[in-house]
Amino acid sequence: MRAARRRLCSALIVAYGLFSLYAAYTVFLRPRRPAAPRSHRDRHGPRGFTDHVALGNEEWNPWDADEKNQLAASQQRYEANLKMIKYARSHLEQTSLRVQIWGKAAIGLYLWQHIFGGHLEPADVIAQWREGSQNAGKTYFSFLTGPSVVPGYFSVEAEHVVLVLNGREPAKIAYATQWLHYAQTLMETRKIQHVAVVLLGNEQCNNAWIQPYLKRNGGFVNLLFVTYDYAFVNEEDTFQWPLGVATYRNFPVVEPSWSMLHDPRSYLCNFLGTIYKNSSRETLIKILKQDGLDKLCWIAAREQWQPQETNESFKNYQDALLQSDLTLCPVGINTECYRIYEACSYGSLPVIEDVMTPGDCGNSSAYHSAPLQLLKTMGAPFVFIKNWKELPAILEKEKKMSLQEKIQRRKKLLEWYQNFKAWMRQKFINTLENSFLPSDKG
Repeated sequence: MRAARRRLCSALIVAYGLFSLYAAYTVFLRPRRPAAPRSHRDRHGPRGFTDHVALGNEEWNPWDADEKNQLAASQQRYEANLKMIKYARSHLEQTSLRVQIWGKAAIGLYLWQHIFGGHLEPADVIAQWREGSQNAGKTYFSFLTGPSVVPGYFSVEAEHVVLVLNGREPAKIAYATQWLHYAQTLMETRKIQHVAVVLLGNEQCNNAWIQPYLKRNGGFVNLLFVTYDYAFVNEEDTFQWPLGVATYRNFPVVEPSWSMLHDPRSYLCNFLGTIYKNSSRETLIKILKQDGLDKLCWIAAREQWQPQETNESFKNYQDALLQSDLTLCPVGINTECYRIYEACSYGSLPVIEDVMTPGDCGNSSAYHSAPLQLLKTMGAPFVFIKNWKELPAILEKEKKMSLQEKIQRRKKLLEWYQNFKAWMRQKFINTLENSFLPSDKG
């Protein structure tokens, strides 16, 4: 449908241009008929005009100035139309890449709404079909998501595709594989030319299943953007991607406000989350209770993880972020968690337990900045600690900070987060264009 509208718009531009050129020809190039001879009475005209009856062989025309003005106006319209046609043509040339993003994992909403700043219609988060579009760089992006977006039942309107998939567990991988096979069929039938994948990877970085699909391994996927400190990130065809906020829980795009920046906050810190047995989270809670610091912080612990929030629990969580100067981020299955990005959204400084978790993610001996290599590389202004025993000293320092110092810190954090998202957006666009566009246009 959109392709038909685009073709109609292009046809209208061309038609308008042809009409304008014809009008210009009529005004400037078509031979004029000789003027009919005026009567003797007309030549003499009223008193005051007789002194200017003839100039050589040409008769003076009292409407000459008006005609010149009309010609000048026509010339201006002609030139304006030419400029418009040139602009439309150059604009079409500039957006020389058309990319369709198929959002089949919640992380796609972080890409589109938070990093790209894109909108979706309808706005209803439970709608069966949602879509949006925007121009960026040389690329026109369209985004599709929702339960109704299934293989073979929607229009493929671009030759370049980005698949957003969930590879966190076996059931999700099986579903993701169906989409990859569908994309492969479209490649084999030459309906699309390039495929990139944005993957919500496994928390222990067990992503071996995706490797055979990469082009360098004999597959068809040109680019892979994957979450967590995946050891195969090489900045050539495999790139680390931020986990982002929990869009599957409908965490919103938060616009900074004056009060968010300037108001004093009621709590030094917060932690709302699940306490796993024999984890550092148990240590964290014990330390807070031993020193009575839990009374200065918003602490709400639960023993079992809940994938969905109630309206009340979600509001409590947002209020905790907004009313706390620090957000405590203990490790879970992986060091990187949604809480880090959600705290940034509200200007609450993340205090992160900077330790590697078990699994196949990049280890700190081979990757000196792991874990959270992407955030550290981008200069994230967080507090990194190796042990929660460091927390009491941090909170004591926090007590002594003035409101003005905290305001400046919030500004720095919010500005960094905005710049981080803008940088990720530009890197994503540049990577696609460098890979998908012919080298002579790249």
